[in-house]
Amino acid sequence: EKTDCGVVRAEVDPAEKVAVLKEVRAIAGLGLGEAKKVVETANSVIKEAAPKADAEALKKKLEELGAKVTLK
Repeated sequence: EKTDCGVVRAEVDPAEKVAVLKEVRAIAGLGLGEAKKVVETANSVIKEAAPKADAEALKKKLEELGAKVTLK
């Protein structure tokens, strides 16, 4: 079983875009422009090589905010 996962954004509900953008900035330590590009681009990697437990927690948090997220 993999111990490290990448957190990948699949889709964001347009009504929740601002909340997801703020969370992506916090998670990835990105500036506003970089985070906006990640949120607006399908299949963008939000965080690479995160421990599986952390990746699952990030996925849950982003999904609560209205994003569809996958782990790879």
